[in-house]
Amino acid sequence: MEYNTGRNHLVIREYGRHIQKMVDHILTIEDRDRRQKQAGVVIELMGILNPHLKNVEDFRHKLWDHLFLISDFKLDVDSPYPIPTREKLMARPEPLSYPRRYPKYAHLGKNLELVINKALKEEDGAKRQGFANAIAYYMKLAYNNWHKDQVQDDAIQQELTNITKGQLEFTNTGYVKAYRPTQERERDTRGGYGGRQNNNRKFGQRGGGGDRDRGQAGQGGQSGQRNDKRNGPGGGGGKNFGKKRY
Repeated sequence: MEYNTGRNHLVIREYGRHIQKMVDHILTIEDRDRRQKQAGVVIELMGILNPHLKNVEDFRHKLWDHLFLISDFKLDVDSPYPIPTREKLMARPEPLSYPRRYPKYAHLGKNLELVINKALKEEDGAKRQGFANAIAYYMKLAYNNWHKDQVQDDAIQQELTNITKGQLEFTNTGYVKAYRPTQERERDTRGGYGGRQNNNRKFGQRGGGGDRDRGQAGQGGQSGQRNDKRNGPGGGGGKNFGKKRY
Protein backbone atom coordinates (compact mmCIF):
# COMPACT_ATOMS: atom_id res chain seq x y z
CA MET A 1 0.00 0.00 0.00
CA GLU A 2 1.27 3.47 -0.90
CA TYR A 3 0.91 6.23 1.67
CA ASN A 4 1.05 10.00 1.16
CA THR A 5 4.12 10.20 3.39
CA GLY A 6 6.08 8.16 0.84
CA ARG A 7 4.90 10.09 -2.21
CA ASN A 8 6.52 13.10 -3.77
CA HIS A 9 5.29 16.62 -3.09
CA LEU A 10 2.19 17.85 -4.93
CA VAL A 11 3.21 20.94 -6.84
CA ILE A 12 -0.32 22.19 -7.65
CA ARG A 13 -2.97 20.58 -5.48
CA GLU A 14 -5.88 21.73 -7.68
CA TYR A 15 -4.94 19.20 -10.37
CA GLY A 16 -4.56 16.28 -8.02
CA ARG A 17 -2.17 13.31 -7.81
CA HIS A 18 -3.18 11.68 -11.10
CA ILE A 19 -2.19 14.67 -13.26
CA GLN A 20 1.19 14.81 -11.56
CA LYS A 21 1.73 11.09 -12.17
CA MET A 22 0.84 11.54 -15.84
CA VAL A 23 3.36 14.39 -16.13
CA ASP A 24 6.01 12.22 -14.48
CA HIS A 25 5.23 9.49 -17.00
CA ILE A 26 5.60 11.96 -19.90
CA LEU A 27 9.11 12.77 -18.66
CA THR A 28 10.08 9.11 -19.14
CA ILE A 29 8.93 8.99 -22.82
CA GLU A 30 11.94 9.17 -25.15
CA ASP A 31 10.07 9.68 -28.45
CA ARG A 32 9.57 13.44 -28.86
CA ASP A 33 6.50 13.18 -31.09
CA ARG A 34 4.76 10.85 -28.68
CA ARG A 35 5.79 13.07 -25.75
CA GLN A 36 4.35 16.09 -27.53
CA LYS A 37 1.08 14.30 -28.18
CA GLN A 38 0.76 13.15 -24.55
CA ALA A 39 1.45 16.67 -23.34
CA GLY A 40 -1.48 17.93 -25.42
CA VAL A 41 -3.73 15.24 -23.93
CA VAL A 42 -2.74 16.28 -20.42
CA ILE A 43 -3.48 19.93 -21.26
CA GLU A 44 -7.00 18.99 -22.38
CA LEU A 45 -7.53 16.96 -19.21
CA MET A 46 -6.32 19.81 -17.03
CA GLY A 47 -8.85 22.12 -18.71
CA ILE A 48 -11.67 19.62 -18.06
CA LEU A 49 -10.76 19.26 -14.39
CA ASN A 50 -10.72 23.05 -13.91
CA PRO A 51 -13.54 24.52 -16.04
CA HIS A 52 -13.44 27.81 -14.09
CA LEU A 53 -10.17 28.64 -15.84
CA LYS A 54 -12.06 29.08 -19.12
CA ASN A 55 -13.37 32.39 -17.80
CA VAL A 56 -9.80 33.62 -17.31
CA GLU A 57 -8.13 35.46 -20.16
CA ASP A 58 -5.58 33.25 -22.00
CA PHE A 59 -6.51 30.22 -19.91
CA ARG A 60 -4.64 27.84 -22.23
CA HIS A 61 -1.50 29.88 -21.68
CA LYS A 62 -2.01 29.38 -17.97
CA LEU A 63 -2.48 25.62 -18.45
CA TRP A 64 0.81 25.31 -20.33
CA ASP A 65 2.60 27.29 -17.63
CA HIS A 66 1.14 24.95 -15.01
CA LEU A 67 2.28 21.93 -17.01
CA PHE A 68 5.89 23.11 -17.03
CA LEU A 69 5.64 24.02 -13.35
CA ILE A 70 4.39 20.52 -12.41
CA SER A 71 7.26 18.95 -14.38
CA ASP A 72 9.74 21.12 -12.45
CA PHE A 73 10.68 22.79 -15.77
CA LYS A 74 12.18 19.51 -17.07
CA LEU A 75 9.61 18.79 -19.80
CA ASP A 76 11.07 19.09 -23.30
CA VAL A 77 8.10 19.79 -25.57
CA ASP A 78 7.04 22.56 -27.92
CA SER A 79 4.62 25.11 -26.48
CA PRO A 80 2.48 27.62 -28.42
CA TYR A 81 3.44 30.16 -25.75
CA PRO A 82 6.78 31.32 -24.32
CA ILE A 83 8.18 28.58 -22.09
CA PRO A 84 8.54 29.82 -18.50
CA THR A 85 11.76 29.40 -16.56
CA ARG A 86 12.51 28.97 -12.90
CA GLU A 87 14.40 32.27 -12.77
CA LYS A 88 11.47 34.16 -14.23
CA LEU A 89 9.05 32.53 -11.80
CA MET A 90 11.20 33.24 -8.73
CA ALA A 91 12.12 36.77 -9.77
CA ARG A 92 10.75 39.50 -7.52
CA PRO A 93 8.86 42.35 -9.12
CA GLU A 94 10.33 45.81 -8.98
CA PRO A 95 8.95 47.97 -6.17
CA LEU A 96 6.37 50.52 -7.23
CA SER A 97 7.15 54.14 -6.57
CA TYR A 98 4.62 55.46 -4.05
CA PRO A 99 3.76 59.14 -4.40
CA ARG A 100 4.85 60.94 -1.25
CA ARG A 101 3.15 64.23 -0.61
CA TYR A 102 3.71 66.25 2.53
CA PRO A 103 0.88 68.76 2.97
CA LYS A 104 1.56 71.87 4.97
CA TYR A 105 -1.85 71.63 6.63
CA ALA A 106 -2.51 67.98 7.42
CA HIS A 107 -6.07 68.51 8.66
CA LEU A 108 -7.07 69.97 5.27
CA GLY A 109 -5.14 67.60 3.02
CA LYS A 110 -2.95 67.99 -0.02
CA ASN A 111 -5.80 68.41 -2.51
CA LEU A 112 -7.02 71.61 -0.89
CA GLU A 113 -3.50 72.96 -1.02
CA LEU A 114 -3.42 72.31 -4.78
CA VAL A 115 -6.77 74.08 -5.20
CA ILE A 116 -5.48 77.07 -3.24
CA ASN A 117 -2.40 77.28 -5.44
CA LYS A 118 -4.63 77.17 -8.53
CA ALA A 119 -6.88 79.87 -7.10
CA LEU A 120 -3.91 82.14 -6.42
CA LYS A 121 -2.84 81.82 -10.07
CA GLU A 122 -6.32 82.70 -11.36
CA GLU A 123 -6.53 86.19 -12.83
CA ASP A 124 -10.30 86.38 -13.38
CA GLY A 125 -11.90 88.04 -10.35
CA ALA A 126 -15.20 86.12 -10.52
CA LYS A 127 -13.48 82.75 -10.79
CA ARG A 128 -11.06 83.73 -8.05
CA GLN A 129 -13.97 84.60 -5.75
CA GLY A 130 -15.67 81.30 -6.63
CA PHE A 131 -12.50 79.45 -5.70
CA ALA A 132 -12.41 81.28 -2.36
CA ASN A 133 -16.03 80.38 -1.55
CA ALA A 134 -15.51 76.73 -2.50
CA ILE A 135 -12.33 76.54 -0.41
CA ALA A 136 -14.08 78.08 2.60
CA TYR A 137 -17.00 75.67 2.24
CA TYR A 138 -14.63 72.69 2.16
CA MET A 139 -12.78 74.03 5.21
CA LYS A 140 -16.08 74.10 7.11
CA LEU A 141 -16.80 70.50 6.12
CA ALA A 142 -13.33 69.45 7.26
CA TYR A 143 -13.87 71.26 10.56
CA ASN A 144 -17.23 69.53 11.16
CA ASN A 145 -15.58 66.13 10.68
CA TRP A 146 -13.44 66.69 13.76
CA HIS A 147 -15.54 69.03 15.91
CA LYS A 148 -19.12 68.92 17.12
CA ASP A 149 -19.48 72.67 17.57
CA GLN A 150 -20.37 74.92 14.65
CA VAL A 151 -17.44 76.88 13.31
CA GLN A 152 -17.72 80.64 12.85
CA ASP A 153 -16.95 82.44 9.62
CA ASP A 154 -14.34 84.57 11.36
CA ALA A 155 -12.30 81.49 12.29
CA ILE A 156 -12.45 80.17 8.71
CA GLN A 157 -11.46 83.56 7.31
CA GLN A 158 -8.57 83.85 9.74
CA GLU A 159 -7.24 80.41 8.83
CA LEU A 160 -7.69 81.11 5.12
CA THR A 161 -5.81 84.38 5.57
CA ASN A 162 -2.96 82.60 7.30
CA ILE A 163 -2.72 80.01 4.52
CA THR A 164 -2.92 82.45 1.57
CA LYS A 165 -1.27 85.39 3.37
CA GLY A 166 -4.37 87.51 2.88
CA GLN A 167 -4.72 86.95 -0.86
CA LEU A 168 -8.09 85.12 -0.72
CA GLU A 169 -11.25 86.27 1.06
CA PHE A 170 -14.72 84.78 0.86
CA THR A 171 -17.74 87.07 1.03
CA ASN A 172 -20.70 84.91 -0.02
CA THR A 173 -21.72 83.79 3.46
CA GLY A 174 -25.04 82.45 2.15
CA TYR A 175 -23.17 79.94 0.01
CA VAL A 176 -20.55 79.09 2.62
CA LYS A 177 -22.68 77.54 5.34
CA ALA A 178 -22.07 74.52 7.50
CA TYR A 179 -24.09 71.33 7.32
CA ARG A 180 -26.20 70.70 10.40
CA PRO A 181 -27.26 67.09 10.91
CA THR A 182 -29.51 68.16 13.82
CA GLN A 183 -31.96 69.90 11.48
CA GLU A 184 -33.39 66.61 10.25
CA ARG A 185 -33.64 65.34 13.80
CA GLU A 186 -35.62 68.40 14.87
CA ARG A 187 -37.91 67.97 11.88
CA ASP A 188 -38.60 64.35 12.84
CA THR A 189 -39.26 65.18 16.50
CA ARG A 190 -41.69 67.95 15.56
CA GLY A 191 -43.82 65.46 13.67
CA GLY A 192 -43.34 67.05 10.25
CA TYR A 193 -43.60 63.67 8.51
CA GLY A 194 -46.60 62.25 10.34
CA GLY A 195 -45.12 62.10 13.82
CA ARG A 196 -48.10 63.83 15.44
CA GLN A 197 -50.59 61.73 13.55
CA ASN A 198 -48.91 58.54 14.71
CA ASN A 199 -48.91 59.77 18.29
CA ASN A 200 -52.59 60.75 18.08
CA ARG A 201 -53.40 57.30 16.73
CA LYS A 202 -51.57 55.70 19.59
CA PHE A 203 -53.37 57.80 22.17
CA GLY A 204 -56.66 57.15 20.38
CA GLN A 205 -56.11 53.43 20.62
CA ARG A 206 -55.33 53.76 24.27
CA GLY A 207 -58.52 55.72 24.88
CA GLY A 208 -60.62 53.29 22.87
CA GLY A 209 -59.08 50.40 24.71
CA GLY A 210 -60.01 52.04 28.01
CA ASP A 211 -63.65 52.30 26.94
CA ARG A 212 -63.68 48.68 25.99
CA ASP A 213 -62.13 47.75 29.33
CA ARG A 214 -64.79 49.71 31.17
CA GLY A 215 -67.48 48.02 29.08
CA GLN A 216 -66.06 44.61 29.88
CA ALA A 217 -65.90 45.51 33.55
CA GLY A 218 -69.60 46.50 33.45
CA GLN A 219 -70.54 43.25 31.80
CA GLY A 220 -68.53 41.40 34.41
CA GLY A 221 -70.50 43.15 37.16
CA GLN A 222 -73.84 42.18 35.59
CA SER A 223 -72.78 38.56 35.23
CA GLY A 224 -71.68 38.57 38.85
CA GLN A 225 -75.12 39.78 39.90
CA ARG A 226 -76.75 37.01 37.90
CA ASN A 227 -74.50 34.46 39.57
CA ASP A 228 -75.45 35.87 42.95
CA LYS A 229 -79.13 35.50 42.12
CA ARG A 230 -78.63 31.92 41.01
CA ASN A 231 -76.66 31.06 44.10
CA GLY A 232 -79.00 32.89 46.44
CA PRO A 233 -81.57 31.27 48.71
CA GLY A 234 -84.25 31.24 46.02
CA GLY A 235 -82.01 30.22 43.15
CA GLY A 236 -81.63 26.86 41.53
CA GLY A 237 -78.13 26.33 42.84
CA GLY A 238 -79.20 24.83 46.16
CA LYS A 239 -77.75 25.27 49.64
CA ASN A 240 -74.24 24.13 48.72
CA PHE A 241 -73.82 27.01 46.30
CA GLY A 242 -75.29 29.75 48.44
CA LYS A 243 -71.94 31.59 48.80
CA LYS A 244 -70.66 34.06 46.27
CA ARG A 245 -68.24 32.72 43.65
CA TYR A 246 -65.22 34.82 42.82
